[in-house]
Amino acid sequence: MINGILARLRAALAKDKSSGDTFANKNWLPILVTSLGVTALVWGIRELKWLQSWELKAYDRMLRSRPAEPPDPRILLVTITEEDVAQQKWPLSDTTINQLLAKLESYKPRVIGLNIYRPDQKNLAAGLMHQDKIVGTCLLSSMGRSEIPPPPNFPVDNTGFSDLIPDNQEDQIVRRSLLFAHSTDSKCTTTYSFAALLAINYLEKQGLEIDFPDQYNFHLGKTYFQTLKANSGSYKGLDTAGYQILLNYRHPNRLAQEVTLTQVLNNQLNPNWVKDRLVIIGTTAASLHPGLYTPYSTSPEQPARMPAVFLHAQIASQLLSTVLDGRPLIWYWTDWVELLWVWGWSLVGGVLAWQLRHPLLLLVVGGTTLAGLVGICAGLFLQAGWIPLIPPAIALVMSGVIVMAYTTYQTQQQTKVIILQVEQQKEAIDQLNTLLKETITTADTTIIRDLHTASTLTTPEKSTGDLLLGGRYQISKVLGAGGFGRTYLAKDTQRPGNPSCVVKQLMPARRDTKFLEVARRLFNTEAEILEALGKHHQIPELLAYFEDNQEFYLVEEYIPGHTLGEELPPVQGVQNESFVIDMLKGVLEVLAFVHEHRVIHRDIKPTNIIRCVQDNRLVLIDFGAVKLMQPPTSEQTELATVAIGTRGYAPPEQMAGHPRLSSDIYALGMMGIQAITGILPQELHPDPDTGNIIWRKTTQVNEELAVILDKMVRYHFSDRYQSAAAVLQDLKRIIE
Repeated sequence: MINGILARLRAALAKDKSSGDTFANKNWLPILVTSLGVTALVWGIRELKWLQSWELKAYDRMLRSRPAEPPDPRILLVTITEEDVAQQKWPLSDTTINQLLAKLESYKPRVIGLNIYRPDQKNLAAGLMHQDKIVGTCLLSSMGRSEIPPPPNFPVDNTGFSDLIPDNQEDQIVRRSLLFAHSTDSKCTTTYSFAALLAINYLEKQGLEIDFPDQYNFHLGKTYFQTLKANSGSYKGLDTAGYQILLNYRHPNRLAQEVTLTQVLNNQLNPNWVKDRLVIIGTTAASLHPGLYTPYSTSPEQPARMPAVFLHAQIASQLLSTVLDGRPLIWYWTDWVELLWVWGWSLVGGVLAWQLRHPLLLLVVGGTTLAGLVGICAGLFLQAGWIPLIPPAIALVMSGVIVMAYTTYQTQQQTKVIILQVEQQKEAIDQLNTLLKETITTADTTIIRDLHTASTLTTPEKSTGDLLLGGRYQISKVLGAGGFGRTYLAKDTQRPGNPSCVVKQLMPARRDTKFLEVARRLFNTEAEILEALGKHHQIPELLAYFEDNQEFYLVEEYIPGHTLGEELPPVQGVQNESFVIDMLKGVLEVLAFVHEHRVIHRDIKPTNIIRCVQDNRLVLIDFGAVKLMQPPTSEQTELATVAIGTRGYAPPEQMAGHPRLSSDIYALGMMGIQAITGILPQELHPDPDTGNIIWRKTTQVNEELAVILDKMVRYHFSDRYQSAAAVLQDLKRIIE
């Protein structure tokens, strides 16, 4: 199914290319206008922050979907669990905390961070040999909460604020880390966050220093950190006070080595887990602090809230792994690049709707395209790239829906116009039939024959080098000739590259004023119908039509390839059922479109169907109503002066001058029988009782296919399929 859809899409795009369509062409104007309008609308909604919650949820989903990285080998977490609180009682005594610090210090860690608020402890880390390794914490004041000062005996250089910043009032999820901030508080005066100070102290012992080149960005060693701006990523109007970066989480289950307070106090840990590491101490007991929401909160495998000590460890780990391991920071585009990105997907949606013009087809291809967008965003997120997903997805869908609605409306209006033209065509055909069936005397016959002879003598076959037809089309060679009509391959001298086209010269059977007036009206209505139908990728596009010296010319798109006459018997041998099904399906798809507009082709036969060499599609050519102005050819019936059709392919009602939509289905069915039996339609005999063609005895064929072919070629039009869509539906059952 997908291959068929893609083939149709390629064919449509190839047709646009061959006809010279570009974005400057008026055909693309609805797509351009729609894409710009949708982009402006989506961008405006985004600026109002109405999409921000969706975008952040998509961000969280992609973050959770990343493969888990190995735990950070530089960090050891010492957690105070509910069991530890029950054993040691809360708050922990000064003695217990100092005992814990002393025991850890004996294993020679590089830095120890204590994320426990002990403003009343005046002897923190007293007696330790390397007190400068200890980093304490305080809490800045904020709305509805008082500040918590650091331990009174602790230097400010070894104190960091432990504030964490949830995103908004809706989800309260921590996606950012505040690393540095200037505080005017009288107690918690540090400018470094707890996690940042831990990482900086760790790196300084490796000779790496921090540098602030400006008020927005900083260096750790040689690594450049770019801080968040008000509109970074999918954020809009973000409060970016201080130095903030996106928190690039590790998976909570693979963060770092972890031990409990009791295990440390009871010497139940490996000293190698501590040596030269960053040790972070904090509580995980929900009874003391419920924790904070993170992108992992909605995961069924994770608790709803993450303890603050884990978040500080995430931030410290991100800084260390970025500097020492080259782990990328989460990056994003500037506003103007994101705007182009949204516009690009809006264009894609419009182009798909414009080319496919079928709701089901658009749904399948649009869904596949949407999945591709998700895949691109997810793939880039694996490389730490956060690019917009929700805005381009909305733009893609909106543009597709709007252009589809527009094309549907245009098609409906066009169908009304074509139906009106078909009615006018019928009137012209009736008048031509009347004129052609008029009883004429021998003298009249002589006069008309003389007129025909004179016409033939004065309208020689055009050849290469003759004057340009219509002042534009230079003939290359004759493709076909018969009666008073010829088909030429020509070059369009007024288009870049002089592309090839097909020029059909149609000379009326009579030159009297009355006949020419009706013929001219028939030609113009037929040309207008062909111009509308030519937008289908299986019908040549009508490029121009004009009258010159009482001769009529149609200029159509050139389709390189060969006719089905070269693939069917007697030129080729009997074809298999698969070929027949594919042939029927290919022609029925375009007939369904033609019949929707109440247009009858009138001359379905192998030589009027071209297999395009570029994409193998079947193209229907040579619509027949205009042929009424011409005399019969050798392959037409003796009634061709009042009817159109080729003997064997045209059904009885068409040969009687009363074609119906099912007449085209009859002709196609006869082609299918010809392909599978190897017998020409005119050589098959009808049943004397029913009038139906007898053909089954000549070959072995699948019963389901035979039933379909039988119903396509019933003698009476009311017994046949009444629509090409109905035949396609039955063929689909065989294919499936």
